[in-house]
Amino acid sequence: MATLAIKGGKPVRTQPFSRWPYWDKAEEEALLSVLRSGKWWRFAFGQGLDLAEPVVGERAETVAFQEEFARAHDCRYGIAAANGTGTLEIGIRAMDWGIGDEVIVPAYTYVASSTAVLQNNLVPIFVDVNPRTYNIDPSRVEAAVTERTRAIMVVHFGGQIADMDALGEIARRHGLTLIEDAAHAHGCTWKNLKAGSMGAFGSFSFQASKNMTSGEGGIITTNDHDLAVRSDSLLWAGREVGRPWYEFHRLGWNYRITEFQAAILRIQLRRLDEQVALRDRMGTLLAEKLSDIEGIRPCWRDPRVTRHGYHLFMFGVDEAKLGVKRNVFLDALAAEGVPASSGYAFPLYANPMFVEKRFINGAFPLGTEYHADIDYSSFAAQCPVAEKACNGEAVWLTQNLLLGGEEDVADIAAAVRKVVENSREL
Repeated sequence: MATLAIKGGKPVRTQPFSRWPYWDKAEEEALLSVLRSGKWWRFAFGQGLDLAEPVVGERAETVAFQEEFARAHDCRYGIAAANGTGTLEIGIRAMDWGIGDEVIVPAYTYVASSTAVLQNNLVPIFVDVNPRTYNIDPSRVEAAVTERTRAIMVVHFGGQIADMDALGEIARRHGLTLIEDAAHAHGCTWKNLKAGSMGAFGSFSFQASKNMTSGEGGIITTNDHDLAVRSDSLLWAGREVGRPWYEFHRLGWNYRITEFQAAILRIQLRRLDEQVALRDRMGTLLAEKLSDIEGIRPCWRDPRVTRHGYHLFMFGVDEAKLGVKRNVFLDALAAEGVPASSGYAFPLYANPMFVEKRFINGAFPLGTEYHADIDYSSFAAQCPVAEKACNGEAVWLTQNLLLGGEEDVADIAAAVRKVVENSREL
């Protein structure tokens, strides 16, 4: 058998994978157009946008992008903001729930899914994920519902839509709101329904690693006119369209996106469908190639997912079968020319912020008249899948590794197989 590269052998791959972010002349020209216009923010074109009426005449890049992105995701409205964390926060604020109300959140996700809850004086309740997909587990959600529950935060993790049939049924039965954290799910579909169109609102991110990017940025998608109007006001310091500039109607944020970001995103959106389709094909092919390797378990793809974005291609490693720890496996894989990571070091509830309850004004609203105190360390016993994923199982490959084609996929699979078959060297 071939000697592992980490032991002095020849690596499987020496060429870099597809670069990210991807850009070309189109982004350059769009940025220069904004620069030369001297109109670098949306409100250089007027005070605001009436979301109920079409825009006529010269319009902001932000306004055009909002319309185009919403339409691409089968939504009536898009409200762009500085980042995806902000859009989650604003969308939740627009729901107008009471202090101490609860939102169910998956234990295996980025921190914004929970901080957007806390920043609205609400309480995140963590639920374990499905061991086959790492998406929130509907069977665990039901048990977490209380009289204080107002919503389920559905995270389409890695670009695979969560089980919207089961989650939708739970929400209907208990009168709960579904929120789609679609930060990983640009252009993805569930039974041909678009991400961001199936809940009260969707929240997308355009941070540097995302499948569409302007470095930073985010957008709310919704079919609810009133929610769209409130969200637009909230990111605009509480102003309202058609009212005087210095008139503020609610406590809001300054989360505006720039015209530069919106111009880049309009170009990125034109490539999205083609790129998602390519990632979908290559991710499916890679899963097939890895499925027969002892000790390697690609995440299961739900057949109701009609388009998978593969923001992350994830697979599990069985340390006992491999005879090596995950970190050793990852080092050997990197030496073969395939960069991979172990993802989150621990589940969300194990972060110091939750262990020590450093929220707004200390632990508020926990331990007050608004909500009983919570020991977040107790969630470890309730979330064994998230614990296992973080502590030795999950492996992440980033989405750009799937943008090159079948030869790149073949190299990834060959590198994984080589490390597994020669693991005794490690």
